[in-house]
Amino acid sequence: MASFSKPKSRYEIRSISLPSRSHPATVRIEEELIKLKISEASSTTTMAEKIYNGLLGLNKVYKCLDDVLHLPLTQKALSLNQHERLIDESLDTSVRLLDVCSITRDFASQIKEQVKDLESAIRRKKGDSRIQISTAKYFRLRKDIKKGAKKLRTNVKQIDNKIASLPLLDQLDNDHHVAAVIRVLKEVSSISVSVYNSLLLFFSMPISQPKSKSWSKLLDKGRVACEEQKENGNELQRVDFALHNIWKCGGSSEVEGNLNVAQNGLEQLEARIESIENGLECLFKGLIKARASLLNIVSL
Repeated sequence: MASFSKPKSRYEIRSISLPSRSHPATVRIEEELIKLKISEASSTTTMAEKIYNGLLGLNKVYKCLDDVLHLPLTQKALSLNQHERLIDESLDTSVRLLDVCSITRDFASQIKEQVKDLESAIRRKKGDSRIQISTAKYFRLRKDIKKGAKKLRTNVKQIDNKIASLPLLDQLDNDHHVAAVIRVLKEVSSISVSVYNSLLLFFSMPISQPKSKSWSKLLDKGRVACEEQKENGNELQRVDFALHNIWKCGGSSEVEGNLNVAQNGLEQLEARIESIENGLECLFKGLIKARASLLNIVSL
């Protein structure tokens, strides 16, 4: 069984120390960023729940960012030529993040449809060949998405490096509002990368298989799913275990028990994936709005 090791966070749970004269809109986005960082550092939920909470938090952040970018003060300040590179880099980052969002949303959609197919096969006639066919399709899809997610994580790393290369605040002018907005733009992009990394790690986890007959007996009693949740909270891997055990046990009673466990796991996975898919849909719209606001500033 593959173990899940939490990636080290590069984000500290701290204020970005905006000046006291900061506009209320920049203060609100700072507050949402802090909440999101705390959520990202939490280990009390399953992986899928943590990802969904991250997407919800990120959507709130992008709504606040849109408010900041629509401020006349922001638009006037950032439209100056001296900030042209920063705007261009932010626009380029937004395109890259949109691509990642679109691809991960497609991953979620494909998994959800295959999970529905498996649920239907199990409900209609337990033990028939359709379950075997659907299971084989599911594992082929898992392998393809795992490969795609690993490749996409490399792209996300490149985005992260580019964000880190943006000018530091002390290289900017003394306009406190401009400094706050630039810092917020970098923070939003960085935390977006963190959320995407968690999501891609979820999709790229190895396919789990039982190592011995004893695992099959435990799974039949529904105990492996519970232990797996405590260990790493990966809903995909719990389904992997259950599906592998369907065809690795001897008696019909064992098959029936494993089918029940698989069905329960699939129902939970479908709900989690659908939540993630909806979160990504909202995030995609938020990214589009933020990009449109930046383009509007460029055109001033």
